[in-house]
Amino acid sequence: MTIPMLAGTPVAFAEQTPTESVKRTIDDVLQILNNEALKQPSRAGERRQTIEHVIRQRVSYEDMAKRALGDHWIELTDTERQEFIGLFVQLLRDMFSGRIDDYADEQVLYLSEQREENCAKVRTKLLGRKVDTLLDFRLADKSGQWSVYDVVLDGASIVSNYHAQFTSIIRDHAYAGLVQKIKEKTLVVKTFETATAP
Repeated sequence: MTIPMLAGTPVAFAEQTPTESVKRTIDDVLQILNNEALKQPSRAGERRQTIEHVIRQRVSYEDMAKRALGDHWIELTDTERQEFIGLFVQLLRDMFSGRIDDYADEQVLYLSEQREENCAKVRTKLLGRKVDTLLDFRLADKSGQWSVYDVVLDGASIVSNYHAQFTSIIRDHAYAGLVQKIKEKTLVVKTFETATAP
């Protein structure tokens, strides 16, 4: 299935400000969430994949994984780094997959944009039916394209939270122990999804 809104080009991205980049990403995700056809239970997998496709274009998972792991990143081989990025993406996917629908009907206010050299912070506020949420996006300019490397939800940084957890686990179980724990968590989720799939 081809969705016209996904047909952006790197040139189009390069012309966008950090705020425009964030707005385009949020608009695209909300359009998918509010697509009546994709809301059908039988198309849940397709819907999730379409959202992931949008997010992968606008998020630097390598930067997020590198910052979350901290100094231990330097010690990894290229193969280990690629494996860790894949595991980290799985962690993020599992964390958001059950919550993304909660944002379908929320209104987004774009509050401010701050830039410092090749980095930027875009502050937004989600106005929900039950609660309002402050959401800050931290971005870096990657060859003319603004890519998200952290999201701060009501003052809590996703990258910082993972960094604290990873550091604690590595201190007690070494890097191999961290990888094993992430794999075990991922395998549990995958098994559950397989067992409950229609």
